[in-house]
Amino acid sequence: MSTHAPEAVRYAPGALVRARGREWVVQPGSDADLLVLRPLGGAKDDLVGVLPALEKVEPASFPPPTADDLGDQSSAGLLRSALRIGFRSGAGPFRSLAQLAVDPRSYQFVPLLMALRQETVRLLIADDVGIGKTIESGLIAAELLAQGEATGLAVLCSPALAEQWQGELRAKFGIETELVLASTVRRLERSLDVGESLFDRYPNVIVSTDYIKNPKHSDEFVRHCPDLVIVDEAHTCVPAASTGGRDGRQLRYKLVKEIATKQTADGRDRHLVLVTATPHSGKDESFRTLLGLLDPELETVELDTEAGRRRLARHFVQRRRADIRTFIGEETPFPKDRKSLEVSYKLSTDYRKLFEAVLDYAREQALDESDGVVRQRVRWWSALALLRSLASSPRAAAQTLRTRAANLEATSKEEADTLGRAAVLDLTDDDSTQVVDAAPGADTEDGSGGAPQQRLRRLAKQADALEGKADRKLTELTTIVKDLLKKGYNPIVFCRFIPTAEYVAEHLAAALGKNTAVAAVTGTLSPAQRESRVQRLVSGATADDIEDREPPERRVLVATDCLSEGVNLQEGFDAVIHYDLAWNPTRHEQREGRVDRYGQRRDVVRAVTLYGADNQIDGIVLDVLIRKHAEIRKATGVSVAVLDESDSVVNAVLEGLLLRREDAEQLTLDFGVTSRRDDLHAEWVSAAEREKASRARFAQHAIRAEDVAREVAEVRAVLGSGAEVTEFTETALVKLRGQIAPAADGGFTADTAGLPSALLSGLEAVLGAKHARTIAFRPLPPVKRGEAALVRTDAAVGTVARFVLDAALDPKLDGWQRPARRSGVIRTRSVPKRTTLLLVRYRFHLYLPTRDGGRRQQIAEDARVLAFRGSPANAEWLTEDEALALLEARADENTAPEFARSTATRVLDGLDAIRPHLEQYGADLADALRASHARVREAVGAIRRGLRVEAEPDADVLGLYVYLPITGEVSR
Repeated sequence: MSTHAPEAVRYAPGALVRARGREWVVQPGSDADLLVLRPLGGAKDDLVGVLPALEKVEPASFPPPTADDLGDQSSAGLLRSALRIGFRSGAGPFRSLAQLAVDPRSYQFVPLLMALRQETVRLLIADDVGIGKTIESGLIAAELLAQGEATGLAVLCSPALAEQWQGELRAKFGIETELVLASTVRRLERSLDVGESLFDRYPNVIVSTDYIKNPKHSDEFVRHCPDLVIVDEAHTCVPAASTGGRDGRQLRYKLVKEIATKQTADGRDRHLVLVTATPHSGKDESFRTLLGLLDPELETVELDTEAGRRRLARHFVQRRRADIRTFIGEETPFPKDRKSLEVSYKLSTDYRKLFEAVLDYAREQALDESDGVVRQRVRWWSALALLRSLASSPRAAAQTLRTRAANLEATSKEEADTLGRAAVLDLTDDDSTQVVDAAPGADTEDGSGGAPQQRLRRLAKQADALEGKADRKLTELTTIVKDLLKKGYNPIVFCRFIPTAEYVAEHLAAALGKNTAVAAVTGTLSPAQRESRVQRLVSGATADDIEDREPPERRVLVATDCLSEGVNLQEGFDAVIHYDLAWNPTRHEQREGRVDRYGQRRDVVRAVTLYGADNQIDGIVLDVLIRKHAEIRKATGVSVAVLDESDSVVNAVLEGLLLRREDAEQLTLDFGVTSRRDDLHAEWVSAAEREKASRARFAQHAIRAEDVAREVAEVRAVLGSGAEVTEFTETALVKLRGQIAPAADGGFTADTAGLPSALLSGLEAVLGAKHARTIAFRPLPPVKRGEAALVRTDAAVGTVARFVLDAALDPKLDGWQRPARRSGVIRTRSVPKRTTLLLVRYRFHLYLPTRDGGRRQQIAEDARVLAFRGSPANAEWLTEDEALALLEARADENTAPEFARSTATRVLDGLDAIRPHLEQYGADLADALRASHARVREAVGAIRRGLRVEAEPDADVLGLYVYLPITGEVSR
């Protein structure tokens, strides 16, 4: 790199300068007093500010390669890959993709393309569970932020999923966020200035929907909300039509409605992305209301007409696995089958006696009309809590019998019912977006404080005595788990209550022995602690040292439903056991969806449902809800949430059991239960058919498959594939004296003891000194601390790429430390005459129109491979595919060093003759880039106007490689 004395203090954007011992590109926003600089190939996060008055800044030019520094046949490919891996600011229409640590599947580009064709993004992503809606919405967020179309991001989600969202955005998209939860707000507010809003200080936030929906907080949030909002589980933000809208749902709806309709402080509409796997579920009114959040006109548009469906198609994408399992020729590895099994057990004699005693007590409580209607409702829910916890486990029953019911303080029938429902039922679509897994309490109070409490204490002691051998349910579970482990499965056991999960985990750990790792995860842990415990179970690590042990071959996770929704468990587990029946089949589907999703390595996952053959409640729940849900899903291909009318059926059964002393079989014949059940099933089937029809009517047609194929091909051609990253990293480490051992997962382990000290220091800086000596390179993220992922944005891969590139530019280093060289001469059978390959780096000025009529300037880079036959003065230029093929050419004959130097010198001396072609190629490339930007935004005419792409003159020739035919076979 040569430097010159500065002629002026002011540098134009795109200019190359030298400061602080390296080269930088001047960025827009620079002036004479302050230069905003980005290192060559760097990202937005690498920007620095330099004061020319205080620091030396010089203009710089890039020297051509020399003939005194020739490399071997792999030099060109290594240098090109190092350069491409290092790029963080590609010139194509997708500005963020070069910075991502994830390689999106082709189908995941569809929502991004839809978003970029809207001036203000309003999108409902409703793909099935496990397809990757988080990645799809994250792609949109990363792109809008990279383009400057959004200046901040807010994700509204359940507090239980907040840390998962934060981790995904950081690890895969490089987006740093702050958590705004009830537990974090006070800490965040302590750092604010007087009058400053939390949402002004932190531009990117993950916000608890249930915290921020409170009117005490929502007004400030709406006023200062970022200009890009993602709403997770958006269906919970729509009032349920059948209930008239419960308070929590109504508050969420009001919050999102205000976000959608009120502008930002600078007068712009907000981008809004709604995410849900259940947008319709057969409820047209709720679906319409959800669409109205995107655009009020969509709430009333005629969806039976072609024009109405086209209008909706611009804002709505919904696909099943079958739609995208094979998409534009790319296979996505979803499990091919879910093998389900029902297993029954019968209560032991002692357990049956306790069940009858508790049932008698529950009946007495439910029939007791003393103290008014409110107290009677409290007793009703306490009775159900006792029955449900006893069916779960002896420990849950004992805790319920000893715990005071949460709804004892209720002052109205409605409040008693609300608190009772939350404690006893499985509410997946209600006011609370958090799962309640604590064991419910009982009505332990009486006027005298005497006999009823003593009776409950006696029952609790009887429950304590049933733990272990007297619990046939636990015995049956142990058999199931052992069978699954023997077949190579690692199961998750889902329990309804915390005491049950802890009880089951204790007994399984004892029964399975030290060679099987068992852990329990419940609502007693914070979301971060839950994730940490799961990670330790999968990795085999201890609490103190999460990365030093080998992963256990056999592991069992026991969990409550705090892990049933939104949490990804497919990397460590492949089977689900329903230890407790959920009283809502949607919960069963959510549990099984934790393992049956994209990223699951098994072709067949397992699901086992355990139920009591002589448990009357289990029998009716299984018959009325669970089996019917599975039957409808199999028949229609869609999963529809259980209808609200199911409550009346279950209540009728429970009333019969408690109030009329009828068994479940008799109840199916009397009291109208059969009629209610049949009516429920008929309406449920009808809702599923409507959902199936809606998916057919509103199938994704806004983006054609060929459009996606073209854009994906261009992206991957520029950024390179995962295979290229793997080959580059492995080849570079071997040439730099690392020792490589292949791994079973397709990655490899590198012993780095022999690497150059500068590279080893760099790896220690990103991985830690303890881990840099032996590095496990995994095919894909996520990876454990101390490991590396074979993706272009991984810190360790980037360190290797930077070393290879910097070493190629530093001829003073020892030759073995420079696996890539900037020039070479190779004899090969791959060419008929002398052919020269050029590695050229272009810089571009992008002028991107904005929504407010302005224009944003950005600087981008691109590396291209060009090749010509013959001499520079009479160059016969090859096509791009022909040029790229030369990277695979291998030396078939040795070349004498002096002859190689003289050959390279002749070509290098003629570089000026090909400069006009390089400039024209840059101009053509700029035109192609402009067309690509315009094509992606083809539906936004206003934004397309004013779009401009210009190539910076004097492209850098980074590498020059001459390929010669072998001697005597063809004349030169």
